[in-house]
Amino acid sequence: MRRRLIQSTLAVVLVVIAVFGVSLVIVETRTISNSAQERVSSEAQRLASIVDSRLIGAGTVSADVLKSQVTGDRYAVVEIPGQAPIEVGDQPRGEVIRGRATGEEGERVVVEEPRSTVSREVGRTLLIIALVALLAVVAAVLLAIRQANRLASPLTDLAETAERLGSGDPRPRHKRYGVPELDRVADVLDGSAERIARMLTAERRLAADASHQLRTPLTALSMRLEEITLTDDPDTVKEEANVALTQVERLTDVVERLLTNSRDPRTGNAVSFDLDEVIQQQLAEWRPAYRSAGRAIVSSGKRHLQAVGTPGAVAQVLAALIENSLMHGGGTVALRTRVTGNQAVVEVTDEGPGVPADLGARIFERTISGRNSTGIGLAVARDLAEADGGRLEMLQTQPPVFGLFLSRTPPLKRPATDTEPTVR
Repeated sequence: MRRRLIQSTLAVVLVVIAVFGVSLVIVETRTISNSAQERVSSEAQRLASIVDSRLIGAGTVSADVLKSQVTGDRYAVVEIPGQAPIEVGDQPRGEVIRGRATGEEGERVVVEEPRSTVSREVGRTLLIIALVALLAVVAAVLLAIRQANRLASPLTDLAETAERLGSGDPRPRHKRYGVPELDRVADVLDGSAERIARMLTAERRLAADASHQLRTPLTALSMRLEEITLTDDPDTVKEEANVALTQVERLTDVVERLLTNSRDPRTGNAVSFDLDEVIQQQLAEWRPAYRSAGRAIVSSGKRHLQAVGTPGAVAQVLAALIENSLMHGGGTVALRTRVTGNQAVVEVTDEGPGVPADLGARIFERTISGRNSTGIGLAVARDLAEADGGRLEMLQTQPPVFGLFLSRTPPLKRPATDTEPTVR
């Protein structure tokens, strides 16, 4: 591209020089020739005036008198009636420029000048024109190189940016070149890079969320299937199979929910549901894990609360909080339900050391964890809660208390009553 730009610019300059240079040479040649002719004619007229003055004053004219009046390579002949012609200077050879004049006393004056003087002057003019043309060509080449670099270098950068995008590096360069068309291309590439980066981030986030959220349900399902293989009691097999089917439905709901949030985290499918059913289902699912760890999980508070949300999403949020207490907390884990204003609140707490003060404000950020864990669970739980119009907050750091706030609907015919903690 650089070579083509230089060649095209040079071709344009050469055409312009050829058109205007030839015209200028022709005009200058004619001007110099006319000027030389006028100069010789003026010289003849001047000599005629001198001869007239001498004839009127002294009556005679000699070659010595006119010799000082004819300078350079000029040759003059003065013909006075009744006298021999007077010659001044050396008669030139070859082509000459001739000027004639007639005086008042009847004398005739002829002045000649070699045409080589005109040729020399024309040559000097042509040399000046050629130097100017050469300077113009050099300037044009330098300008063409600069312009070619200005256009080719950005194109090379844009090609490298496109190649980086194709190789999986979506970082925008935010580099502009001062050329509107190229800057427009750079804007489009940067916008594409940002969109690709967001898509890759969403895909990685979906993979991490799916891995984290499916790990515990799959472990529980595996345990149920192992129990089925180890028993011969048809009733036990049927019971465990029903539980396994329920967990498979939950897995399906988890996958659908993760896909929905990956496309649009604000998309929800909120309905009115019985909060007790979700809590009891979570207690039943986590009971074996807590028994294996030698710990207890209890629930208390108001019963038969109707909340607005997605049951599967609420179950996932509670599962994340319960798992967090199992991994990082200690002692008994308590789930308490209460009402505040028009919201139903589920609090999850344990008897562990709590959350360090420096992590309290950042506990819901991704990759933030007090121990060697992924730091994804609480972030996903918060996203799930917000997608249903609720919110997840840390109400207290030591001991840790997490609160899930959900919109509340009026209770069923049975009034909500306070109950004592029940060990599950």
